[in-house]
Amino acid sequence: MTVQQTSLPASRRADVRRLGVGSGTALCAGAVLGPGVLTLPSLAAAAAGPASLLAWVVLLAMCVPVAASFAALGARFPDGGGVATYVHRAIGPRAAAVVGWWFYGAVPIGVVSAALIGGKYAADAAGWGDTGATGVAGVVLAGALASNAVGLRMSGRVQLLLGAVLAAVLLCAVLAAAPQVSAAHFTPFLPGGWASVGSAASVLFFAFAGWEAASHLSGEFADPARDLPRVTRRTLAVITVLYLGLAVTTIGALGPAAARTDTPLTELLARSAGSAARPVAAAAALFLTFGAVNSYLAGASRLGAALGRDGAAPRWLATGGAPGEVPRRSLAVLGGVAVALGTAAGSGGADLDLLMRATATCLAAVTLAGLAAALVLLPRRTPLWYGVCVSALLTAAVLAFSGWLLVLPAVLACAALGFLTLRRVRS
Repeated sequence: MTVQQTSLPASRRADVRRLGVGSGTALCAGAVLGPGVLTLPSLAAAAAGPASLLAWVVLLAMCVPVAASFAALGARFPDGGGVATYVHRAIGPRAAAVVGWWFYGAVPIGVVSAALIGGKYAADAAGWGDTGATGVAGVVLAGALASNAVGLRMSGRVQLLLGAVLAAVLLCAVLAAAPQVSAAHFTPFLPGGWASVGSAASVLFFAFAGWEAASHLSGEFADPARDLPRVTRRTLAVITVLYLGLAVTTIGALGPAAARTDTPLTELLARSAGSAARPVAAAAALFLTFGAVNSYLAGASRLGAALGRDGAAPRWLATGGAPGEVPRRSLAVLGGVAVALGTAAGSGGADLDLLMRATATCLAAVTLAGLAAALVLLPRRTPLWYGVCVSALLTAAVLAFSGWLLVLPAVLACAALGFLTLRRVRS
């Protein structure tokens, strides 16, 4: 999950290349891969059983034109604005402001989800149960809020390292469980009917957001038109191997138990390493989730300050948004909402599946907005343009399976447009 600004910064090109294809691929893959994948295989299996594999395949296929379109847009408009930049150019500033509000609203839900994932892995290793998982999640969230409040930021190298650790953990889990895969675990293949596949896709979208990261990085390449397609192809290859391998081994090795565990990677690693896998998986999950929560809050607090600066949100949010400063007011808003959501989740008001579906709904809305902008900005009636049309239809279908959770992006859009209207009337 990435965070974007609604402003249109000037295109900036370094005198020398700051990112190569290798480091660009690592950053892009790290944006797509996230802590959600540590638990999504079991959530998808609970929704559709073995047929959840179809949801993985469909979303991976949808990613090809999505990633290609964002790479093409990044090559044409190389700056850090990402999807909001394209929506601004194609539709206008009001639509770009809505996209910003969708991201800003999704982040508190996403960070609580990520913190709970780390908490569940730690509680599983220590035998603490749900209460312990909630406590660990609270510590992760509090630590990330405190580190951002005092201005501590994770360096790009640390983020690359965390992304590499996640990829390594996923690969090890797949290889460890591969010999245990049984064909019998894939029958019955469609126990919940075709609607269950859509339900699985709606929560799995959490793992497929982040393709717009390539467009954020576009200004960091010496030749975006040459490098971005290479980065996109390599990232697609990496996540295809990891996601499909993880999905197949989770179902094939764990069978019905895949739908009953909150820590599928621990169960897969335990197939070869035994009980020693639990503390290892817990430690890896805690590092990964803390890193993700810290990065989400850092980026989203900047986004809130940018929204305030550009007049798309209350002006007081802009305080601390200058380079080198800490946007503590924006961070306080994010932290307050996240704490409220975490408290509700801990008291049984919301579970991890619901939180991840809510986050995925907002992110799918952002992706759909980006695809709509691509249809306007990219050359029409080309293979890529038609591919974007298909992906937009599939994304809309995934959104439809979100059901009542569509209220979230609708409310955020109304809030953004209402604020802009009120500001214009007052001025």
